[in-house]
Amino acid sequence: MSTRTEKTGETGTASAELALDLYRQVTRIRALELLLHRYVKEHGFGGFWHPGLGQEAVQAGAVSALRREDYLFYAHRGLGYALVKGMAPEVLLGDLFGRTGGSVGGKGGGTVHFVDPELGVLGQGGTLGSNFVLGAGAATSVQLLGEDRVVAVFFGDGAASRGTFHEAALQASVWKLPVVWICENNGWHLSAPFSAQSPTEDVADRAAGYGMPGVVVDGQDSVAVRAATLAAVERARAGEGPSLVEAKTLRIRGHYEGDPQRYRDDIADGLEVPRDPLRILRERVPAAAADDLDAAAESEAEAALEAALEMPKADPGIVTEGVWT
Repeated sequence: MSTRTEKTGETGTASAELALDLYRQVTRIRALELLLHRYVKEHGFGGFWHPGLGQEAVQAGAVSALRREDYLFYAHRGLGYALVKGMAPEVLLGDLFGRTGGSVGGKGGGTVHFVDPELGVLGQGGTLGSNFVLGAGAATSVQLLGEDRVVAVFFGDGAASRGTFHEAALQASVWKLPVVWICENNGWHLSAPFSAQSPTEDVADRAAGYGMPGVVVDGQDSVAVRAATLAAVERARAGEGPSLVEAKTLRIRGHYEGDPQRYRDDIADGLEVPRDPLRILRERVPAAAADDLDAAAESEAEAALEAALEMPKADPGIVTEGVWT
């Protein structure tokens, strides 16, 4: 792979087994996302939920290219990253609802703060853009310890403008750190269109400035995302350094659940969207198998919600536990 930006084809190819596995993951994410959409609308929410509806193919495709021991720094939108990496859905909901059965014991209520070191899920920093330096730091530890791990760092097109990306990308390239930068470009930085924040059409164009490959992939096609990510992961694991994968995707909902979205007119009210990643993938699997996976995903989501709501709420005093001072 050269250091120039490459653009992949519109579709990827996959075996029947891979297509089924990706469909299973995408439909699991979609079921949980729809459940949260419904729950927030009917019951309210104790924080800001940033829905990942429409971006499931990026999360499922990219994370499926990782091994269990690889490190993951997820972005703030949706819960698909941690779900595909292997975390239980009831634990993720427990985190969002501020319950003691969540992975952080209730500290992360209302936003995404999932952690499971055994699965390589290392959490998230306190501000957008902090994942860049955290990911580079984790990759440095991998290199120093001589481990066979890769670090995947997800971020949006808005966070790509943070100075921390420049710092981390520069050092990762100089030291050939085993990190893969994965940009979910949904075209919106909060309420500002991508064209208002970038002088180029693609974030991947910036990769050349750091001497690393940059690739643009169809983010609605989970098979294509997986293929592009897998190539970058294999390159990193071979000691050839970092790569930047930019997945062009679509944010169905607002920046947060309840966002009136007066700044956009490209999506009609509701959850329908052109080139839905779930429908694209469904065309590649047998209808009967897809129906079974749909039903299983809905049952899993409902069971996870019931289990999460039965968890005790965290005591406010937990905020003083586990801190430095």
